[in-house]
Order: sequence, then structure tokens, then C-alpha cells
Amino acid sequence: MKSEKLSLPAYIIEDQPFIVNEGEARYHLRVADLPVEEKPREKMLAHGAEALSLSELFAVVLNTGTRREGVLAMSKRIMSEYGEKALLSQQNPKVLAEALDLPLGKACQVVACFEVGRRLFREDSRSHQVFLRTAKDVAAYAHDMAALPKEVLRGLYLNSRYQLIHDEVITMGSVTTNIVHPREVFRPALAYAASAVILVHNHPSDDTTASAADREATAQVAEAGRLLGIELLDHVIIARDGFTSILHRAAE
Repeated sequence: MKSEKLSLPAYIIEDQPFIVNEGEARYHLRVADLPVEEKPREKMLAHGAEALSLSELFAVVLNTGTRREGVLAMSKRIMSEYGEKALLSQQNPKVLAEALDLPLGKACQVVACFEVGRRLFREDSRSHQVFLRTAKDVAAYAHDMAALPKEVLRGLYLNSRYQLIHDEVITMGSVTTNIVHPREVFRPALAYAASAVILVHNHPSDDTTASAADREATAQVAEAGRLLGIELLDHVIIARDGFTSILHRAAE
């Protein structure tokens, strides 16, 4: 297992064209099974919203589950499988519904919830700008991905000042050239007028070693970026014990 401990160089955005187990079924407690004081809505009324966990807050927003999944189980699964930062930036309910096997109506509720927050606190967010200049910055920003049970690929889109202007989940599943199509990577880059993109994905196995498929997908995206004039700065692999920078390690 490899953990990135070397001092990697800072990213440089060139002013020129450049591209880049299922276990045994478990019984999940439903809201109806809980004592009255532990039910999310009743708990909020008694102790305030700050007393609820994120998954309990989601349960209040979603209100009901489905026939095959209770609302508490659904809200916990959404948080654990997608990740907090990815949920915050996801604005397409169809993508969320497909990735998490959710009813489209539930996915719309999740996206709407975060959109309300974005609009209300847009001014405040200016004081919390994120700049990604090194692989270490990327690993620190996306550290929450290390605990995800499934492999998730995200695109971090930057302006010419290395400021993060958009964060989007591109795909869930193994990172291969058959799944990661350059058009899915660069569609958000064009929509947000990004100057560069950084790919980041997790290895649930906790081995940060880049596979042949990881390197092949990276090369394919980089080549597409050269044609579009949008630079692929890096592709970072994250696990619980560290991270690996594919492009910078390859250049050493």
C-alpha cells in the first residue's frame, strides 16, 4: 500500500491547449419502530434542528421512504454512498437518482434542499473560497471520499486562479475508459467556463496504487483536454491511509 508522503510540486495551469460486498441482508430500523422522542421530527421539535444528525435531517426532508426502504435507511445510504461534498454540489436529480437507485421525486427533494442552502448563503460562501494548487490540497479537500463504500469519480473544476468553481460526481463504479467518457468530464468544464480540471477518485480497498485502468482513463481524458484547451492538472487517488497523484508521480 502506498501513501503519498513526498513533497509534490504545485500545479501549473499552462496558458495553452491541454487535456486530460454485498453482505447478508440486515434489518433496518424504521421511524415507526423508534420511541417517540427519537423520531426525527419529534426530536427536532423538542431539541431543535442542531440536535439532529445529517441523516436525520435528510429523513425530515424526505419525509417518507419507499416500500423497500425506510426513510432513515434511505437517508443514511444517501450520505454514506454519495458523500457530503458531492451531495452539496450535485444539481441534477436524474444523475443522483440513477447513481443511488432513488425515486426521481426523492432525488429532486435532495437537490432542492441543497439549492435552497446555496441561494441563502451564497454571499457568505465568498469568505470560504477553496484553492487547489497541489495534490495535497486535493486530498485534504476530498478527504471524505476515503470512507465511501463504492468507487466514485469526481471532477474538480478550477478557474485560472486555481479557485474551485464547481465540484461534480462524474460516475460511480470502477474508473475505466469504458465508463469514464471525456465528454462527461468536460461538459461541466464548458458549462462553468473552467480553465482546468482535476479528477479525484477513491479506492475502497485502501490501496492507493494506480491501476492500469486508472492510468489509461487518465491518458484518454488528458488527450481530449488538449483538443478542448482545458487542462487536466491531475488525477488523485484517495484512500484512508493516504493518496497518490497519478500525473505528478508519473512525471517524477
